[in-house]
Amino acid sequence: MLGLLFMLRSLAVTWSIVGVSLLLGLAIFRLSVQVVALDFSLFSLFHWLVMIIFSLFMAYSEGYRGFQKGFSPRVAARVGYLKISNNLFDLILSPLFVLGYFNTTLRRQITVVVLTLMLAVLIQLMHFVPNPWRGIIDIGVIIGLTWGLVSFYWFTYRALTQETFPHSPELS
Repeated sequence: MLGLLFMLRSLAVTWSIVGVSLLLGLAIFRLSVQVVALDFSLFSLFHWLVMIIFSLFMAYSEGYRGFQKGFSPRVAARVGYLKISNNLFDLILSPLFVLGYFNTTLRRQITVVVLTLMLAVLIQLMHFVPNPWRGIIDIGVIIGLTWGLVSFYWFTYRALTQETFPHSPELS
């Protein structure tokens, strides 16, 4: 029985990492396709300036502040928690668990659901933004998401290999 629980925990850890990786990685890939299709030869100096400023803004706000300081350590702590969890529901639905959709504080759960809805609306609204502006926004988002994916891997490695991990999994 203990061997089965260990195997289930290991699968849950792997499934949660794969799930988060797919979520962020597919977004990066889909946006990259849009950026590759951009005709940069049509960019004016103003377009280049806006792209650089917006990219720096997204690196700081989404990449550093959003992912590195918030999302990644919390999600990694929840991945680390799966190593010791006996909750079958958490283990089976591990990608949703680590993202904070359940078995977390009410405040975190509300934040995750509201953020998910806001992102869905923003994604739909982006279809109405003409190029090159959509491409410029996509470049900034790609930078933030890539920073997020790298920081997620770094924090997850630490959560799985360190004896104590200094971030809370925010369990309910």
